[in-house]
Amino acid sequence: MISGSCGSSVGGFIDSKVETIARLAQWRIDNFGPYPTRRSEAFKLGIWNWYLSVDRNRSLCIRLYPEPCRITKEQPPFAKFIFRVSNFGPGRRSCVSPVFEKVLRTSEDIVWHVDGTFQGRLSIDVEFLELKIFPINGGEPSSIWPNKEMMFHTAKSGLNCLSRMLEEEMHADVTIKVVDGIIKAHKAVLSACSPVFESMFLHDLKEKESSLIDIDDMSLESCSVLLRYIYGSINQDDFWAHRLSLLGAANKYDIAELKDCCEESLLEDINTGNVLERLEAAWLYQLDKLKRGCLAYLFDFGKIHDVRDEIKGFFGHVDRELMLDMFQEIITLWRPA
Repeated sequence: MISGSCGSSVGGFIDSKVETIARLAQWRIDNFGPYPTRRSEAFKLGIWNWYLSVDRNRSLCIRLYPEPCRITKEQPPFAKFIFRVSNFGPGRRSCVSPVFEKVLRTSEDIVWHVDGTFQGRLSIDVEFLELKIFPINGGEPSSIWPNKEMMFHTAKSGLNCLSRMLEEEMHADVTIKVVDGIIKAHKAVLSACSPVFESMFLHDLKEKESSLIDIDDMSLESCSVLLRYIYGSINQDDFWAHRLSLLGAANKYDIAELKDCCEESLLEDINTGNVLERLEAAWLYQLDKLKRGCLAYLFDFGKIHDVRDEIKGFFGHVDRELMLDMFQEIITLWRPA
């Protein structure tokens, strides 16, 4: 957490810190005591320090706002997000806000009034669906996700040449056959990127003899994206859309940098709709960081309750050792301190 130079405009008792994972921020409140207002400690997301506050009277009044300081004034965040408030215990209940989408500058820009009474310990979640930043000199905001510095630092002219070789099939000397088509490529480029491809062409294997690689577990579209990565011409949207396919290919063909890149990217936007799929991928491809992130999201942040309808089908096909890991997380969570 990075502390700012200015305080919040909302007073009240400062409560426990906010925990964050991927694009989720979670604030747990054990009790209100004599104070009608709680304000969290600051938490960092993007370039901003953020606060959550809640007032309890006949209903709950929840606010999210960035720290009022120079950064917020010059480059206010444009946020799209939802709130979820839940109580703990046997009578667990939750209430989800509509989607908020707004430039945030002060504590009055977004206020969510929650009808009804939530007793006991509370959990207030903020799930960021998008977070954009405005240029200092003006103009349209741009997303802080995905990480634009994550992938490519090679000279642009060289990348353009490789891209042209792929797109125009210039002197292509190998054919890749996938489930729904074929793509032409170059042995030297594939070998430079992957030791598995290099081995195919160095030794007396069928690929060396026929100049044909049979990839029966990728579509034409996914394989094209893989090749654009290898040739340095992939764009962020294609990478984002095909991360799981690229992860499988990176593991199969031992492309370590791509595998690491996929793992980091898949950690960035874990949510209830994809966490089980990503947990299974983490187990299959031995991605410890992604596995720990998914387990923390499910158990430390309590999101296992939100995927209870999907868990039965998940347990019906998932590896037994992964199931044991999940049960161990439950035991650890419930063990008395």
